Amino acid sequence: MTATLEAPARADATDGGDAKEPPQPARPVPAALAPWRDPHPWVGWLTLLLVTAVAAITRLWAIGFPHTKNFDEVYYANEAQELLRFGYEDNRGYMFIVHPPLGKWLIALSEQYWHSRGGLDSIGWRLAPAIAGVISVVLITRIVRRMLRSNLFGAIAGLLLALDGLSLVLSRTALLDIFLQTFVLAGFGALVVDRDQVRARLAGLIADGADLSSGVPSLGPRPWRLVAGIMFGAACAVKWSALSYFVLFVLLSFVWDRAALKTAGALQPTRNTVRRSLLPASGSLLAAPLAVYLLSYLGWFTGENSWGRHYADTHSASTRLDLPLGIHLPFTWSWVPGPIRSLGSYTLNAYRFHEGLSSGHPYESSQWSWLVLGRPVDFSYNGSETTCGSATCAREILLIGTPLMWWAFVPALLWLAWHWFTTRDWRAGAVWVAFVAGWLVWFPDAKRTKFLFYMAPLVPFLIIAVTLGLGVMLGPALRRTGDFVRDRHSFRRRQWGMAGIAVYLGLVVIDFAWMWPIFTGGLLTFDTWHAHMWLPSWV
Repeated sequence: MTATLEAPARADATDGGDAKEPPQPARPVPAALAPWRDPHPWVGWLTLLLVTAVAAITRLWAIGFPHTKNFDEVYYANEAQELLRFGYEDNRGYMFIVHPPLGKWLIALSEQYWHSRGGLDSIGWRLAPAIAGVISVVLITRIVRRMLRSNLFGAIAGLLLALDGLSLVLSRTALLDIFLQTFVLAGFGALVVDRDQVRARLAGLIADGADLSSGVPSLGPRPWRLVAGIMFGAACAVKWSALSYFVLFVLLSFVWDRAALKTAGALQPTRNTVRRSLLPASGSLLAAPLAVYLLSYLGWFTGENSWGRHYADTHSASTRLDLPLGIHLPFTWSWVPGPIRSLGSYTLNAYRFHEGLSSGHPYESSQWSWLVLGRPVDFSYNGSETTCGSATCAREILLIGTPLMWWAFVPALLWLAWHWFTTRDWRAGAVWVAFVAGWLVWFPDAKRTKFLFYMAPLVPFLIIAVTLGLGVMLGPALRRTGDFVRDRHSFRRRQWGMAGIAVYLGLVVIDFAWMWPIFTGGLLTFDTWHAHMWLPSWV
């Protein structure tokens, strides 16, 4: 398919400038490069407002309960307070800290802001995660709107993330994973915008009559790729598990560039991608993320007593590299500034800690069980209250996804694999790249202790997979063809598709409402609480 963009008329002065050449005929532009313009942008903003309201209400309502620290809040909320006092984590009981500081800095800033207003400490340390959770919903709404070119399905994706139990509980708890979700999603969204921007520029060149077969001119500044680099750097400064998303999405962006150049008619798309995309990316996708990551350690660099800060002062910068076949090579990194070498040693110690983390935990789970919610995580449980109108009561905050939403993920992924194989739909490929980065990447660490909340950055992409499936269920938009039989068939298909979407969303909403007390620590009779435990492994 091709789209037509009108080439601007050229006026070359002849005979005193009175005569003009006739307008050049419009040159067809491949549809894959044609930019999308929303005919009703106000609909997109209105639906975004409604979905954001749902996300804000569910994440901020009674966020201060319980007033005590839940699960790993005992680490991150305390370390956030240490950052405020010292500029670095000073948890001497644990010697060194095993996660980068950016997520804890965000918790610390919201804590200080709320404390300055005389508010409850529990709201302070949970406010930043709640805001991050709302931002994630905003991001996925706009990203899917752009990917599917549909305000309806952008709103559906946003609503699904707003109603996801795992994202909700993490948004209401001072842990790091909701920040990871937000920054990874923001980085991906920036690359999607950059993809559209590059294709629009190529479309403009073709419409102006440029012949790209002999070479591709500069594609111009790419600010959205810089935004992506900053966001991925921030994600890595929250947790190192963001690195797999960073690497694979950057590679995917280069694949998108090559495909765009090939569609535009470049005879050597790989060579032109290296020249026009890969080499210029060194600043935005290498230097910028590294700078953001190092800046997150600014307090550690300036703290005289931060753990491991002076490692380089007492250790040699020379070492030995042990290579295969018994080859040993001397290596020195004395050219690296001492503070950076100290941070490198600190990071290596933390990495070894994570790799050796194999101690048992009652709520650990393998990645095989994540997609079916085999083992959720109990953040808080209280079975001692007696004010529920029954002899036995229960109050629990359970980290678990909304079941009827999550149990659609595996069918959606299987369908998406077939969809990509038969259509090469770039959106299906993007979701599977995310799946590799967020799920398959954990298999080499088979013995490592793992938890369900490691799925947090992957959940938005699984929701995108479901949304793509719902889009195919609805079918293409109706067009007047003059063929009564075809129009009638398309109309019925759309009706059945809309009915299927409504049923699925209705079931998700009902399931979310049913699970709400389990997500938020609502007081239930023991029998009612037990009725929420659909699988024995949930207890």
